[in-house]
Amino acid sequence: MLAWELWAAFFGYTIPMVISPGPGNTLLATAGGRFGIRGSVPFWLGFEAANLVLCLVYGLGLGRVLHDYPAFEQALKWIGVLYLLYLAKGFLMPSAKGAATERDTSRLGFSAGFLCVIVNPKIHSMIVVMFAQFLKPGAGMATQVALLTAAFLVVCVACHFPWIWGGKVVLQRFRSPRALLVQGWIFGACMLAVAAYVALT
Repeated sequence: MLAWELWAAFFGYTIPMVISPGPGNTLLATAGGRFGIRGSVPFWLGFEAANLVLCLVYGLGLGRVLHDYPAFEQALKWIGVLYLLYLAKGFLMPSAKGAATERDTSRLGFSAGFLCVIVNPKIHSMIVVMFAQFLKPGAGMATQVALLTAAFLVVCVACHFPWIWGGKVVLQRFRSPRALLVQGWIFGACMLAVAAYVALT
């Protein structure tokens, strides 16, 4: 078992990292505003499933990939930028027509949430650092990885829900055709801003 001091440090690290504004939380708020809480669940599940996969991969010893191959992190960064531009186009195109289409509402499903995390190098780095700091040599590695992964997922669910809920509360009050048009442009602009942020950092 991990000592309570280590758990206090773990939550002190993970909660601020997960709940703070960033590309992932911007996308979750956008999903909540566009599709509501229920409509955002597939995207959210994909998001957390990718966090689970990354925790298992890096927790079980493959985190050195980012350290040993910096080009891998750069490739992830640019794939992520392209994907964010693709999402921006999905929001802007229906807006240009004046309303969201059924095809548009399917774009933020499970696979979109999964990809958003997988191509975000900052999430990779956060998870690598988490395991580097909190895995203790000499203790059972598999047990530690399982405990830290479970705790991290609890933090993710607890910290991501307010972003989805906030997006729904703030943005779903405005459902007129004009409001939907404006929302589409705002969401598209958010995706472009996030893509620019990822590209420049």
